[in-house]
Amino acid sequence: MVILWTDALIYLLIFAIIGLSFYLGRKPQLKRPLQQIGNSKAGMLSLVILLFFMMIGLLDSIHFKSNESSAKPIISVLDYWATPLRITGEKTYSAPFATHLFNKENIVLDDGRKLWEYPRLQYGGAHLKNPETEKLTDIFLKASIGFIKGIALFAFIIILSLIPAIKKYLIVPTLPRGNSSKDAPASRDAGASQTTFPRGNVGTIITQALMKNSTMKAVWLLVFFLISITYMLIELSAYYHILGTDKVGEDVFYQAIKSIRTGLVIGSLTTLIMLPLAITFGIMAGFFRGWVDDVIQYVYTTLNSIPSVLLIAASILMVQVYMANHQQEFTSLLVRADMRLLFLCIILGVTSWTGLCRLLRAETLKLREMEYVQAAQALGVKRSMILFRHILPNVMHIVLISVVLDFSSLVLAEAVLSYINIGVDPTTYSWGNMINGARLEMAREPVVWWSLSASFVFMFTLVLAANLFADSVRDAFDPRRAQLN
Repeated sequence: MVILWTDALIYLLIFAIIGLSFYLGRKPQLKRPLQQIGNSKAGMLSLVILLFFMMIGLLDSIHFKSNESSAKPIISVLDYWATPLRITGEKTYSAPFATHLFNKENIVLDDGRKLWEYPRLQYGGAHLKNPETEKLTDIFLKASIGFIKGIALFAFIIILSLIPAIKKYLIVPTLPRGNSSKDAPASRDAGASQTTFPRGNVGTIITQALMKNSTMKAVWLLVFFLISITYMLIELSAYYHILGTDKVGEDVFYQAIKSIRTGLVIGSLTTLIMLPLAITFGIMAGFFRGWVDDVIQYVYTTLNSIPSVLLIAASILMVQVYMANHQQEFTSLLVRADMRLLFLCIILGVTSWTGLCRLLRAETLKLREMEYVQAAQALGVKRSMILFRHILPNVMHIVLISVVLDFSSLVLAEAVLSYINIGVDPTTYSWGNMINGARLEMAREPVVWWSLSASFVFMFTLVLAANLFADSVRDAFDPRRAQLN
């Protein structure tokens, strides 16, 4: 197993999220906003989509050395599962579900004659003898097989989730044999034996267990849709390039899936780097005031005055110069690309903490004048204890709202930076690189539209889900909105 720098930080972030979830779950004051998020249909549906993207990103963050060649390239679990997409490259452009290349070429026939025609693809639809008459039927058949597999997996998930409900609804206490009616109450108190006794039909159990309200019903329908569509795409991608191929013949669907990890890394690791700076400096500036506040304000005001694009470009150039001078430390293209991605996250985190720092400073200035904080200071409570017990918990709603709001903006920032060639490495799969490569494709005649469309759809889905979930979190944790409700 090979652990890259971004992989290690992703694992650290996962452990931090799990620990934070246990910590927040014990806070009674957070039960109301968490229940409000759980009852929000838009929030839960967007959370399911985000978890689906996160699962794909985690599969792409487990790397190991492959034995496919003597060089033993480093691949991920997602690469291993998507091997048919990774190795079945064509010569050049091909449209979605095409069986022929996008451009005409000179084809040399068996008798030596040359024909100006669209050549057949090497892999896409190669199993068809007559694509003109067989393709639509074959696509429908393959999609149906994938849909049936998705239904089977969904049914298995339903059965697993129904096990507690079946025990609850079908197992009832009964009296042990030989007990008289006089001993019945004592037997029940002492612990009666259990036996199965049907209470209601299966439809009632499923309805009550899985569809407790309209939100859960929508969540299960979305899970069914995602599983079914995923299996349909997996089945079709084994025989066709469902989103076509790019200029070098690489599958566009594979590129779009691989770009998910880059978007999640940019959004999550940048947040991981930004939060400690924003929380520490923001609370210190608001609580201590005086020269501490002046120094912190001077730092983030100076940092805001520097154009972020120039700072990012200079940092990326420094990283490239360092890697060029230390080539023995970066022998793999994946390691080089990962190091550039890591430094991009660092520089984005360093330049994006100032906004949250200002919000926390203003909130801390208000909280330090509250009666309970003044009472704690009068009683001689240590400042560190006041910060951790009274200030930090009361600004966490601002932190949570800012994190989910900034995630989508960071994903879009990666696309913009890669578009102007100061983002991730050109060898890294990202939606920004796909959009950058589509600039010349859109000027072709006929237009090669599928690379831009694929990156747009995937990025739009992730950003929209993040924004909808951010709205739900803001509505739940904002005290002013809670008072209105």
